[in-house]
Amino acid sequence: MSVNLNTLPDLSSDYELSEAQIAKFREQGHIMLPGVCSTPEIEVYREVLNNAAYGHSAETRPMEERDTYGKAFLQVMNLWTQDEAVKKFTLARRFARVAAQLLGVKGVRLYHDQALYKEAHGGHTPWHQDQYYWPLDTDNTVTMWMPLVDVPIDRGALTFATGSHREGFLGQLAISDESHSAWDALVKERGYPVHNEPMKAGDCTFHYGWTLHTAPGNSSDKNREVMTVIFFEDGVNTLIPDNPNRQNDLEGWLPGVAGGEPAVSPLNPLLYREE
Repeated sequence: MSVNLNTLPDLSSDYELSEAQIAKFREQGHIMLPGVCSTPEIEVYREVLNNAAYGHSAETRPMEERDTYGKAFLQVMNLWTQDEAVKKFTLARRFARVAAQLLGVKGVRLYHDQALYKEAHGGHTPWHQDQYYWPLDTDNTVTMWMPLVDVPIDRGALTFATGSHREGFLGQLAISDESHSAWDALVKERGYPVHNEPMKAGDCTFHYGWTLHTAPGNSSDKNREVMTVIFFEDGVNTLIPDNPNRQNDLEGWLPGVAGGEPAVSPLNPLLYREE
């Protein structure tokens, strides 16, 4: 599909946050923000993102031949490097400014983007912590999760363990049946409230890298189309990887950077800095 980049909606304007919303995010570890993209904006970018995500997905196996992770979603990362129209979405100042304000930092860099499309009748997403994968020496990391279509609960709405970000690193568990069992037991044992809510296209959630989250399976007949963008505080260093997934992330998303060095590479542009 040929896209005129000059006609794509400009996503540089401010989305105004209240002090109450910022405080709620830091207390709970997550927040849902309505209408971060307007209906006209998300309709245009949905077409752009769908063409890129479905066009670059390598998944061809039928659902019954996949493991739990494979049933959870179609996942395509760093689409911004492969499509100039997607780049305008991923690198949007509006999103990065919200991330910086929620984290309470002067500036944020891109970690990576990823399309997370839960197919019709796809499986659940196991409980996990995103930052288990990230070799970043900071707690100031956040994921933006924006549906391109309306997402009622039974279409795979993101589900959080409220307050669990205060636990920090919980253990060496990748997204799996094992992580789901272990963290489900922990959530119940420690009494964390479990929260989800239906979302409209263009709404988004933000959650800390340590916030435990999951998602039910998609019991509907339509795909759950979601685009995510991960941000981290500018000026931090990488960690020396302590698991194979962090080693893979260091090589893939921070190319040329060694553990302990500043977290800066051509794949991690500065997206916002407070003036």
